[in-house]
Amino acid sequence: MHRAQVREYRSGDRAALLDAWGRSFPRDPVTALQWREKVLLDANFEPELLRVAEHDGQVLGAAHGVRRLVTDATGPAHPSAGSGKGWVPFFFTVPRARGAGLGRRLLSEVLHGLEQRGCHQVDFASYTPHYWLPGLDRDASPHAAALLASCGFGAYGHAVAMERDLTGFTVPAGVRRREEELTASGYRFAELDDGTDDSLVDLLRLAADEFSPDWAGTVRRCVRGGMPLGQILLVRDPSGGPAGWAMHGAYDGDVERFGPFGVSARHRGTGLGAVLLHRTLCRMRERGAGRAWFLWGDETSAAGRLYLRTGFRTVRSFTLLRRPAAVPSAAGPPGVPRADGAERAG
Repeated sequence: MHRAQVREYRSGDRAALLDAWGRSFPRDPVTALQWREKVLLDANFEPELLRVAEHDGQVLGAAHGVRRLVTDATGPAHPSAGSGKGWVPFFFTVPRARGAGLGRRLLSEVLHGLEQRGCHQVDFASYTPHYWLPGLDRDASPHAAALLASCGFGAYGHAVAMERDLTGFTVPAGVRRREEELTASGYRFAELDDGTDDSLVDLLRLAADEFSPDWAGTVRRCVRGGMPLGQILLVRDPSGGPAGWAMHGAYDGDVERFGPFGVSARHRGTGLGAVLLHRTLCRMRERGAGRAWFLWGDETSAAGRLYLRTGFRTVRSFTLLRRPAAVPSAAGPPGVPRADGAERAG
């Protein structure tokens, strides 16, 4: 194959790029709406860091780099903004273009661009909230593992995607009893469909302070985008403060996708999590969902063990990868492959 041209993303690339993505990752196709929301409308998007490889007018691959400037268009500055951290949300080459060094060339140009912008630690795929997959699915992308390793990426964690069939789902008697006990002691469970803003204020504070500013941003985007507030369940403790919440349909408008979900540290171990999870799953089934699933979890955590007890099963596994600051550049100037030569989750 003749040497491909590698350039920045430009107007008119979307259709051909998404077609090439689909041929590269048939298990994880991307829609035009997802592309717009996660890439083009991301407040941190820089076209120069989205490298596109083409030859004779055909897109052969792409790689994307991003650094944190703000949380998103709806939120304040993110704690990692200006921290020297960057991400490679995805890279790919179409099957017929693999084995000729094009993947390395694309990845190298993105890493070089991030380094030029002061990003010396780079994570693969796990760019929240606009990640495609949380990490590398080695089963789906075996060709990517060696390339990422040769560019200095190493494992720092593990994540799983889980799902549960909701056909005939009912709340176990033990969970119903625990909800009755919690309610009798002063806890109050309510969906956010009462037309008041006070609950939103408390939920946003809880999400940002005890979990992640990205989760608070997700709630903001959902509400501003018109998501029914009844898809968010909030629990208050006996003093009236927010103790936890669960929601569904927060990502890509998929009502079967569960989360975010969290219980304040002060109230963990009380059974609140089990009640929130089961009540939300019931509401999902009532609204027509055939299953519940999420993309990024830890099956060894307390929440992960709760999911397993509730009937969720692991359907995909991901390796979380990071290129630490101490790793010398694998890239060199754009377009210049590393001398030793060689050949995506987001």
